[in-house]
Amino acid sequence: MLANDSYSTTSTNVELARIPDDTTGLERIMLAAQGDLQRLMSSYFGRPIFIELIYAHCSSRLMPASPENPITQSRQVHLVCASCTVCIATSTVTITSPQCERLFLDEKFPIGQTFRRLNRTPKFSLLNVETKSINGKRELRRTYKLETEGFVAEILEVFPDRDMFVRGEAWLMERRSNLDTTCTIAQDTKPEWLSVRKGNVVH
Repeated sequence: MLANDSYSTTSTNVELARIPDDTTGLERIMLAAQGDLQRLMSSYFGRPIFIELIYAHCSSRLMPASPENPITQSRQVHLVCASCTVCIATSTVTITSPQCERLFLDEKFPIGQTFRRLNRTPKFSLLNVETKSINGKRELRRTYKLETEGFVAEILEVFPDRDMFVRGEAWLMERRSNLDTTCTIAQDTKPEWLSVRKGNVVH
């Protein structure tokens, strides 16, 4: 395993193996998150973190979820802070209990909050960690699995810019300013098909 979480009566130890050499302490905390990433990100930025559902494709629900009749869902969500996407999470969820089916599919709790509603700490397995350079931004990615009886999620999370963990609020405000500028330019640009020309004047 890439992550080993051990404890005794006097100590706790979290070991992360095969992660990039330049991983910061704050990044290590996020990589070790066990279903509580949204809470940790909210603590870091000091702002609410919202879940924006991009898609969710669910198998048929002809019978209640059970080990004999599992229900699966593939989904992607964006974790959004101050209108900026701070994480993209793509997941495959397998449900084998009616209680988990109700919480996740009917009451629409996200994955992390489903474990909190169940009042359970999931088994955590860190499967892969990597960094990539995309359009000049340094991405941080992790793949991991969260498991409890009746509910299993395998998740790929992409943090789109590692600078967020260095610059914090300044990064957030800069990204938000760029978004506002982009939106203003888009609103000010009139498509050709909306233009009515009279002489040399566009109305």
